[in-house]
Amino acid sequence: MVRIAHFSDLHYGPKNLIEADRCFGAAIDMAMASGVQAAVLSGDSTDHALDLHSPAAERLVAQVRRLADHCPVLMLQGTFSHEPPGTLSIFKSLGGRYPVHVVDQIGQVALMPNGCWQVSSSWRFDVLPDGLMALFSCVPTVNKAAVAATVGAGAAAEAVGEHLAVLLAGFAESNRRAQTLAVPSIGVSHGTVFGCMSEHGVPMAGFDHEFTTGALFAAEAQAFMLGHIHRHQAWDCEARHGQQRIAYAGSIGRFHYGEDGDKGWLLWEVDTSSAVCTLQPTPARRTVDIVFDGKPDLDTLRDAVAQQDVAGAFVRVRWTVADEDRHEVNRQAIQEALGAAAEVKLEGRIVPVVRTRAAGISQLDSLEQKVTAWAQATGVQHAGLLRCLGELVCSQPDEIAGRILEAKCLSCGDGGIKGV
Repeated sequence: MVRIAHFSDLHYGPKNLIEADRCFGAAIDMAMASGVQAAVLSGDSTDHALDLHSPAAERLVAQVRRLADHCPVLMLQGTFSHEPPGTLSIFKSLGGRYPVHVVDQIGQVALMPNGCWQVSSSWRFDVLPDGLMALFSCVPTVNKAAVAATVGAGAAAEAVGEHLAVLLAGFAESNRRAQTLAVPSIGVSHGTVFGCMSEHGVPMAGFDHEFTTGALFAAEAQAFMLGHIHRHQAWDCEARHGQQRIAYAGSIGRFHYGEDGDKGWLLWEVDTSSAVCTLQPTPARRTVDIVFDGKPDLDTLRDAVAQQDVAGAFVRVRWTVADEDRHEVNRQAIQEALGAAAEVKLEGRIVPVVRTRAAGISQLDSLEQKVTAWAQATGVQHAGLLRCLGELVCSQPDEIAGRILEAKCLSCGDGGIKGV
């Protein structure tokens, strides 16, 4: 049996640095205390391309080096938008006690008793290395652009899925040989499993899926460690050669509002007939969503704060108001009510005023005709409007002002204007 720490989707970058580093650091501490024999990072270790002198790159390198001083480390190429090709190359030269192997192309890797990685010369081993401890079949992010250039953009997703299914089935022969040698077999990849759930509890359905569980199980690896989806989830299969398990570790921390479930890393125990993984939670930040259908009500907000602990939490307040009521939202009062929160994010959705237009109004000759047409379209009584319009046309401004002042004086009853 081999014990493996499975980390994924660290997303180190300026925006996520504090969350990622706190959670990954805690995960490494737990993994070392658990006595793991190897570590797998299944993609998206960075949030985007990082300069080597950036604080995020410095902290990620330091943490991986700390991990490599404890056990051999395998790092998989993730999504190209997060991890441009070549981003992980620096980790090959860390110089830790154990080597870091970066997987940026499809192939197999053997974990040797001395803690070194032995890499297949082609996409799989023709002959398994003598004395290997575990066999890893690795499928980093597939470049769909290259496939699209061959088969066309519309058919690229389907073609990728078909090619991957054939490839995964091709690993089965090597994995069966490993099992006859009492060597655990493990698959590692970064992509989407059809029917999986996102971190927001939404099924991932569409034409861009790269795997089916059937294709992954067809590789006949006891364990398949996945990255890309930020929610931990797993699938099991009882096969002729024992129990198989596919699992996403999920993201190491909580990087967005509204994410469901615990965040953490997976502790795997894999042998030739079974694979067991358990989620080890990290100290991910707490997020709270407070949603109003209309304008935020401060009393309701205070009740919500009293019912749940927002101290130290990251709180998002959302509301929907009409355009004319947008200025009635007291943002400062909301901030004050949530003063104990670590962060307050205010998101107001403004519903624009829908204005009714009268058909053909621009073709009418006079302003009086246009006002009449508009009033009929909107159901407004227009007699008073037309009377005022007539005064504006026939009278001078000072005459209109004089009549208004005279009317006010008469309404006061004392010959003067009230309040003056």
